[in-house]
Amino acid sequence: MRKFFADTTPLRNPDFRRLWVAGIPTVIGANLTIFAVPVQLYVLTQNSAYVGLAGLFALVPLVVFGLWGGAWADAMDRRLLLIIASVGLAVASVLLWAQAALALNNVWVVLGLLSVQQAFFAINSPTRSAAIPRMLPGEQLPAANSLNMTVFQFGAIVGPLLAGLLLSWVDLSTLYLIDALTCLAPIWATFRLAPMPATSTEQGSARWGFAAVLDGLRYLAGNRVVLMSFVVDLIAMIFGMPRALFPQMAHESFGGPVEGGTVMALLAAAMSAGAVLGGVFSGWLPRIRRQGLAVVWSIVGWGLAMVGFGVAGGMAHGHAGALLWIALVFLAIGGAADMVSAAFRSTILQQAASDDVRGRLQGVFTVVVAGGPRLADAAHGGVAAMVGTTVAAAGGGALVVVGVVVAALAVPAFVRYRVAPVWAPDDLRDPDKV
Repeated sequence: MRKFFADTTPLRNPDFRRLWVAGIPTVIGANLTIFAVPVQLYVLTQNSAYVGLAGLFALVPLVVFGLWGGAWADAMDRRLLLIIASVGLAVASVLLWAQAALALNNVWVVLGLLSVQQAFFAINSPTRSAAIPRMLPGEQLPAANSLNMTVFQFGAIVGPLLAGLLLSWVDLSTLYLIDALTCLAPIWATFRLAPMPATSTEQGSARWGFAAVLDGLRYLAGNRVVLMSFVVDLIAMIFGMPRALFPQMAHESFGGPVEGGTVMALLAAAMSAGAVLGGVFSGWLPRIRRQGLAVVWSIVGWGLAMVGFGVAGGMAHGHAGALLWIALVFLAIGGAADMVSAAFRSTILQQAASDDVRGRLQGVFTVVVAGGPRLADAAHGGVAAMVGTTVAAAGGGALVVVGVVVAALAVPAFVRYRVAPVWAPDDLRDPDKV
């Protein structure tokens, strides 16, 4: 049975274990804010378009600081940069708490603070991902990525459910405050890490400036397999991520209150529930060698699940009942498929990149993984305002299936990509040569 359950070998490494354990309260707190921001915006405006607008306000800092943060991760001690980014996230959460506690009730203040928070997240995420291959051998990376995804998605379950429960006794400002307090955990964990000095030999602006970002992009452009791992994820997220529709669907399709409540919490947690189940039973992942094909099939499964979710929401018409649970099952299936896709895409990137450009490529990865859903928020919110949530959700899922199949046919090298054995020489590990 151990073949089917998650491989915990990476947790034997003290540094990785500290980051992983600290991530448990952190992701729960972060998901309280992820829950609170769209709910606060919807309460203030009663309009999904404003909820979608939050995606654009988050996207710009994600792109800018994701790319530059990745360059900084290659240019300086990654441990120090992680400390700076963690402190910045804590300060942003404190400011979000202050605006809610003072009842400013200003949409633009909320959106502006969200942008600040996402800037620090965009620095933290690629730095943390680029640090992991410095801690672990290559054969442990699929298991490590699966463990990280499981914790991330566990927080995405507990966070919304806890938020829905807490809102029965406290207001939104308390959710922001709890998030700020949980930011202390990664600060403690990163102080305990061993130093991770830069390995790059570049100097001056070539090391810190825009030239470093361009070097990373040129490196990416020359690696078709890694580039396609980004492209297919953008297809999956932009067309298929319906989270901006959750407040409206919770209220109009499934009969929940305008302020959120249990129905909204269930919708927000369902994908992550599926991802956690996928992570718990991820023991088979390290044995998969055709990782490109696995990503394609996972994204097809994601798209079909979103079609099912949209159809179930359209049939509900204000009555929760069995259709709510059918919709939740489809979201959970999509979450499991996304976990598999993310674990393999992270592994492909970490194994293909050399350490002196790994931070920059992880920066691009952060832009894609976090920026894609923000574009989806804007797209789904706008489409839903024009033609309704059913078309926005189900139609987007159908476009995912069509888009990823077209991409796979256009670049068959990605579908053919397979991992070389651990003992293989370096030239066999080049994704464009395997």
